[in-house]
Amino acid sequence: MSQLYSNSIFWIDVEKIKPNPFQPRREFDEARLRDLADSIRQYGVLQPLTVSRMEVQREDGGLAVEYELIAGERRLRASKIAGLEQVPVIIRVGDDNMVKLELAIIENLQREDLNAVERARAFFRLVEEFKFTHSQIGAKVGKSREHVSNTLRLLALPQEILDGLSAGKITEGHTRPILMLADRPEEQMVLFKEIMFKKMTVRDAEKIARKIAFDRVRKKEYMPDPEITEMEDKLQEALGTRVHIDRKENGGQIMIDFFSNDDLRTILELLKSNQDKNPNEMLENFIAAQKDQEQEVVGEVEGDTTEDDNIHLIDDRTPEEVVQAEEDVDLYNIKNFSI
Repeated sequence: MSQLYSNSIFWIDVEKIKPNPFQPRREFDEARLRDLADSIRQYGVLQPLTVSRMEVQREDGGLAVEYELIAGERRLRASKIAGLEQVPVIIRVGDDNMVKLELAIIENLQREDLNAVERARAFFRLVEEFKFTHSQIGAKVGKSREHVSNTLRLLALPQEILDGLSAGKITEGHTRPILMLADRPEEQMVLFKEIMFKKMTVRDAEKIARKIAFDRVRKKEYMPDPEITEMEDKLQEALGTRVHIDRKENGGQIMIDFFSNDDLRTILELLKSNQDKNPNEMLENFIAAQKDQEQEVVGEVEGDTTEDDNIHLIDDRTPEEVVQAEEDVDLYNIKNFSI
């Protein structure tokens, strides 16, 4: 009898088919379900569902036959939307709960419309509940071991990012640069939001992630000035966005991230408290400090003999650039400058 069931297709009332309690899929796109329902109205259910046959005790003491869905929940839901009373099924017998779960997971993984997070969770269940290796999972679903391993890494992302990935706000390719910042959860969230609101490409996101990682390594190698790090944190807190201070031998620069013109106006308002100060104050202070330093050095070597106003600057242009500049009669025309 079991062989008859396994090799035959039966037509079963949709109301007799119970949902699969082991269904690994959590989200069903309503628009796609309606599209599938339209197709079923026109062509019917082309691929039979898979169910298991169960006998349940009725209240009057008799036995009733029910069917538990193993694979084909999208087809079942779409068939109900299409108004079908019966659907074609293949009946499996003798399967325990673990076999049903494995069949349900594998059937879902073979579908192209499963999103990356659902796929990762399905892989995780196969690892945890069936103790499958990544290679074994790959063999069952026709994927490489590396594909399985990289997909499972997605589950290390914060829930908000996983929700964004499931909703299509970012692509699976965008998760790679985000995962590069696994030990910096705050930076992960900032990059995630930048990807969404700035509509970044994967390559742009990778550039930012590499820069953050490089800066982190560089700071570890060169032991960052704790005062600079503290000021960087305070600026980020005050401005409400990422701030990077690039310290150089003489001075440096501050890079402030923003998303819109409104952000720029907000930053400008926050900086307006310094509007009464001399705009050249920092440069003048630097020049004065350099003079004092030079006077100290010269004084140590030559006594009290100093050279006033003698600041030595380095011309880092190549000889060709120097010649070209000297020959350019229009060198200082405003049209030659760009912002």
